[in-house]
Amino acid sequence: MSSETQNKAPEIKMSPEMAAAHKKMIAAADEVEKVVVGKRTEVLLILTAMLAGAHVLIEDVPGTGKTTLASTLARVTGLDFKRAQFTPDVMASDITGFHIYNRQKENFEFREGLVMCNLLLADEINRASPKTQSALLEAMEEGKVTVDGNTMNIPDPFMVIATQNPAGYVGTYPLPEAQLDRFALKLSMGYPSPSEELNIIKARKGENPIKNVKPVLTRDELREIREMVTTVHIDDELYQYIVTLITATRKHPALALGASPRASVALVHLAQAYAFLRGRDYVLPDDIAGLFRAAIAHRLMLRQEAKLAHQTTQDVLTEILRTTEVPYKGKRA
Repeated sequence: MSSETQNKAPEIKMSPEMAAAHKKMIAAADEVEKVVVGKRTEVLLILTAMLAGAHVLIEDVPGTGKTTLASTLARVTGLDFKRAQFTPDVMASDITGFHIYNRQKENFEFREGLVMCNLLLADEINRASPKTQSALLEAMEEGKVTVDGNTMNIPDPFMVIATQNPAGYVGTYPLPEAQLDRFALKLSMGYPSPSEELNIIKARKGENPIKNVKPVLTRDELREIREMVTTVHIDDELYQYIVTLITATRKHPALALGASPRASVALVHLAQAYAFLRGRDYVLPDDIAGLFRAAIAHRLMLRQEAKLAHQTTQDVLTEILRTTEVPYKGKRA
């Protein structure tokens, strides 16, 4: 292939329908940002996961706006929202549902679990027991739950935004690598800047600003937009770029565990959604590079020598991005 062809991105004009859908999603991000101040990047990444039909893990200290973000997002997108506050005594049946005997009707009735919603905030997931964590992650993977031999579909769309405390907090059960792999993105909200925090406390002196948030989308519209996102063009060379990046994680000397094929598939879907939110119906290398660390870092395991050298998975991925040839012109992240 000539260098001229390599350096040329596919030119595909966005249809009026897709342009209107893009406008709605940006309006949704704007509405969320009225409440979640100064977190535009995080809001767009979570919307990216939502459009890709994926789940997000947020690791941060308490009080940084994780719950507010999830509930605001549900209100803006018209989704049924539930919050699960995980503790060691939360049982797997609380997540999936259970049957209870009704004495008056003399039969067993099914009580829905917390996953029977569109958007579930799994708060402090690493405080739940491994069995309860596993029940939730299986529901995320399968999109359905089985209780006493009966299988029930979880409502569509379904998204989990899970939060966890940083490693080392008392009373936590770290998620195993195989379970972390089911989250498409891992983010950190971080503390607001002093000016942003000033705006937050001024906005909260009266009525909670979330009460003034207006729905921008309906569930049906969101499903339609998700279908549109699957048509976003991705060039064959970009598929190869993704495979090259993922393969590099399996060969890097600092890593004991590289990214799985599930990570490759997730990165494709995320890149399509990210390109769409950036106003294009085709993917560029910059979209892939911009998502690479948030989509891959949590799936990796460092070797002991790398840990002793204070190397991080983020460092490794930055190095892989820097040393991997880009298929055609596109700014590296």
